[in-house]
Amino acid sequence: MTDTDSPAARYLAFKDRAKYPDLGEFRAALSFELDPFQDQGCRALEEGRGVLVCAPTGAGKTVVGEFAVFRALTHGGKCFYTTPIKALSNQKYSDLVASHGADSVGLLTGDTSINSHAPIVVMTTEVLRNMLYADSMDLDGLTSVVMDEIHYLADKFRGAVWEEVILHLDSNVQLVGLSATVSNAEEFGAWLQEVRGHTTVVVDEHRPVPLWQHMMVGKRMYDLFSSATRSDAGPQAQTRIDPELAKAAADAESRFVKFGANRDSGNGRGGSRRGSNDSALDGYRTAHFRPPARVDVIEKLDGSGLLPAITFIFSRAGCDAAVAQCVKSGMRLTTETQRAEIRAVIDRRVTELPQADLAVLGYWEWREALERGIAAHHAGLLPIFKETVEELFVAGLVKAVFATETLALGINMPARTVVLEKLTKYNGEGHVDLTAGEYTQLTGRAGRRGIDVEGHAVVLWAPGMDPRAVAGLASKRLYPLRSSFRPSYNMAVNLTDRLGQVRARQLLEQSFAQFQSNAAVVGLARQVKKNQDLIHTHGETMQCHLGDITEYFDLLMDLAGREKDLAKGGAARRRNQTQSDLAALKRGDVIAILGGRRSGLAVILDPGVSSDGSARPLLITEGKWAGRLSAADFSGPVPVLGHLRLPKQVEHRTPHVRRDIAAAILAEGIAMPRRGPRRSAGEDADLAVLRHAIRRHPVHGCTDRETHLQWARRSANLITENAALEAKVEDARDSLGEALARILGLLRSRGYLQGDRLTDAGRMLSRIWSESDLIVAECLRAQIWDHLGAPDLAAVVAALGFQARRDLTQAPRLPSSVAAEALTATVKLWSEVTGEERERGLPGTREPDLGVAAAVSVWVDGATLTKALDVAGSSGTELSAGDFVRWCRQVVDLLDQIQSVATAPLAGTARAAVAGIRRGVVAMVAT
Repeated sequence: MTDTDSPAARYLAFKDRAKYPDLGEFRAALSFELDPFQDQGCRALEEGRGVLVCAPTGAGKTVVGEFAVFRALTHGGKCFYTTPIKALSNQKYSDLVASHGADSVGLLTGDTSINSHAPIVVMTTEVLRNMLYADSMDLDGLTSVVMDEIHYLADKFRGAVWEEVILHLDSNVQLVGLSATVSNAEEFGAWLQEVRGHTTVVVDEHRPVPLWQHMMVGKRMYDLFSSATRSDAGPQAQTRIDPELAKAAADAESRFVKFGANRDSGNGRGGSRRGSNDSALDGYRTAHFRPPARVDVIEKLDGSGLLPAITFIFSRAGCDAAVAQCVKSGMRLTTETQRAEIRAVIDRRVTELPQADLAVLGYWEWREALERGIAAHHAGLLPIFKETVEELFVAGLVKAVFATETLALGINMPARTVVLEKLTKYNGEGHVDLTAGEYTQLTGRAGRRGIDVEGHAVVLWAPGMDPRAVAGLASKRLYPLRSSFRPSYNMAVNLTDRLGQVRARQLLEQSFAQFQSNAAVVGLARQVKKNQDLIHTHGETMQCHLGDITEYFDLLMDLAGREKDLAKGGAARRRNQTQSDLAALKRGDVIAILGGRRSGLAVILDPGVSSDGSARPLLITEGKWAGRLSAADFSGPVPVLGHLRLPKQVEHRTPHVRRDIAAAILAEGIAMPRRGPRRSAGEDADLAVLRHAIRRHPVHGCTDRETHLQWARRSANLITENAALEAKVEDARDSLGEALARILGLLRSRGYLQGDRLTDAGRMLSRIWSESDLIVAECLRAQIWDHLGAPDLAAVVAALGFQARRDLTQAPRLPSSVAAEALTATVKLWSEVTGEERERGLPGTREPDLGVAAAVSVWVDGATLTKALDVAGSSGTELSAGDFVRWCRQVVDLLDQIQSVATAPLAGTARAAVAGIRRGVVAMVAT
């Protein structure tokens, strides 16, 4: 008799079933045994407690959420299952329908409403927040809420929604929080305990699929840790770097340093002038290091049986370039049978894709890559393209995906291997190192439960990369959860309407943001004091006997700033020159494309000049490619280098025609011009004055000038850092309740509140959910949009939601004179509001951005996608098709809100604008 068959064991099992009957029934229906952390979370739910489950990606934490669903159905209650993104909602809806039937499950995502009164409803978190503020009847009978990916409350733009839901849910509703492993789970759990009552925190750091860490030096892959230690091994084991890797990295670094030193001495520069050989080599590392070719990396993984793989590249252009490189190399990772399956999935998903848009969408290149088992995945892709990639990857038909970091936070899409090309990324302001938490989040995609017995993470070595630093990232699985919660105008009127100012303030001061702020002040103040001491020390160290180092450093900073400003202006001039030259091209002209995938000589088949003067020429390149390019594919002048006599009809889609034309171009013997230096700042008088002042300054002649400047830079960086820290200290000490009081003061002054009572304007504002909520309400009150047609209204609304990824280099194009007047009036109202925000110490509302206004306008007016993207480009905003669709859907969301609160005829105009946007690729949804 085994221990489990003994009378004592049977008695204990009986008692357990009696205490947890729901769990017993749930467990009996599963095809697998529950892990201990899953069992613990489920028991907490049956005991009537809330639960926070933190576990690695793929560990199975959603089982606890599914138990909450099971209990709601068993006991006649309701369960809402919330997710941060629509793709996750769609995926979870399909899973639950498969388990419980379509009659029991509904879906609400804003775009879609299916069976919304069902006992189980999957929804985005914003939908639940809106239901809570509206006191929706569907909240009756709600017994539990599952918040999947609850760590999204750290999201800068949307995180507040999660805290709003947590704070507003009825205390009788059980909350199930499912999170990635966070290092401050206990802190988050303590806050949940404080605001929600009994909450069990379940943390499991064990990966169900072990993760092995590697580095690739050159074309050879090494284990990161000695004896191939897994990522879930003990901390002592993870400090031992594999000796072979350490030697290979040291040898590679030595060869590179020697190469850089030789280059330096060969050019007569002499590294000693800069004071350190390492600093002299920084430029060489960037300019001369060649990492392993992406094709070689994928072939190495394929040969080692480590596909499918996700390679994280922190740029959209880099992802697209990687796919193009693999395709160009002839790489094929699929069998003929798999290619047939891929084609069937593509044809099913894109059946409604407009034929006229295929070229501008890059459809044929995308399709060819997919058939080879290769794809990119990033926010710039058309949503239907991303969803197709996801389906094919999960099905094992796509073997190599090149993705930006957004994939790490997306839907369930694990791989056998994750590759990191770099350990730095651009954060919008500069290049920064990956944190341990980000490294964990990215590599957590490696290892598919139930498919792989192990996962693999591979880092590509580069000069200056110390394997010990990589080991530190791999062994510190830190992912701290930081609240981004701040009250908005919409939140303020809704809270005040429901609770009054006193209780609303008390509610905000229960937020996780305030909970963390109260604990943060001491540490921040200590760092400020430490920095002040260092600034004082640096001030003494950087003294120069010839003059004032600070004064000299400020001159250098002024010069750098002026050069940057002029460079922006130079970019605008180059863009204008490009557009002018393209508009003047004639059929048969031979030109040069100096960069990008199509670089080389090309002949013009059709200048493609539109009525507004913008050009999108059709051409054939010497590389036998045919298609249209835009001004974004050129930089600066596009001179005519020669002329080719062409037949009256050129069938550019025919391969042998392209081949013949390419041969004719090469036969002309035209040499490719070299890129000339950019001299955008050469004639500027201010630059001449600054340079003269720098040369005349006494410190300029100091032999220790570089050393002095090094300390000056450190001091300036510390001063900047301290200013930010002091602002954080002030914010931490200044409670969210005080911020609410200032917001309410502004709203009362502008007529949205009378005391704690909402006016008609306040009720309108309470139904507008936007980052520019108050500006929208002000414009509606002032009736400055009432006379607009649908295209112009869409353009103005687009300006309130759009945010460019980089500074514009030219003035944006305006859609029409009527829209221009409305935009001017909108910006004037924005200026008035931000002026009052400054006076009251509130963060300013983001300025309207006209970057896509004209593009959205022409789209509503019936233009093709190609035309809309060209119009955006002529406004200095280069958009991918995916970006355009994403911004259009945000415009639709805000137009729907305007339609619900505006009076006729504006409501009708908003309805017409929505109809005009929802067509073509914008209207396509997942199937």
